[in-house]
Amino acid sequence: MGMTRIYREDGQVVPVTVVQAGPCVVLQVKSRQTDGYDAVQIGFEEAKPARSTRAMIGHCLKAGAKPQRHAREIRLAEAAQVEPGAPIKVDMFAEAGVKYVDVVGTSKGFGFQGVMKRHRFGGQPASHGTERKHRSPGAIGAMAGDRGRGRSVKKGKKMAGRMGGARSTVRCLELMSVDANRNVMVIKGALPGPNGSVVFIRKSKTRS
Repeated sequence: MGMTRIYREDGQVVPVTVVQAGPCVVLQVKSRQTDGYDAVQIGFEEAKPARSTRAMIGHCLKAGAKPQRHAREIRLAEAAQVEPGAPIKVDMFAEAGVKYVDVVGTSKGFGFQGVMKRHRFGGQPASHGTERKHRSPGAIGAMAGDRGRGRSVKKGKKMAGRMGGARSTVRCLELMSVDANRNVMVIKGALPGPNGSVVFIRKSKTRS
């Protein structure tokens, strides 16, 4: 939804992101006996039938839900304790005592960019004979002539290209507060993507 700031009890200012988390609906529950693994499919944001597909409409209808705009599958280590059609609300984070979360989203896209913006290169000297090459990457053929490696630019070389618009995960963000009535979460720090984008929030895998 956007960013704002909150104040701790000691007066410290904390930048936070406000997220509308759900409500989501369980579309399907998979088990090891029928599908070979345990998982649960959830849907978010109802969509008009005219803007959905017949396959999605029928899939949601089996769970007694309306067509969903977004659907994701989450693999589980053990069998799920929910039934198709059950709502998933933001209060589950508060009930489980979750303090830190991981947020997965799509970063902002910047199109084709040079090495100075894409990889934060320093560029060429501003004087001493440099002419129309101030923002160039410089030499790119280092190690290209090594024996046994071939005479080519090595894979992974930092060069100009498409920047952003890729899957991005921000880990160990502090969960500041949860508003169950409005399905809103307040998370410390910035999240990947612009305002209005869809993100996936889970309990932190590296910090409890």
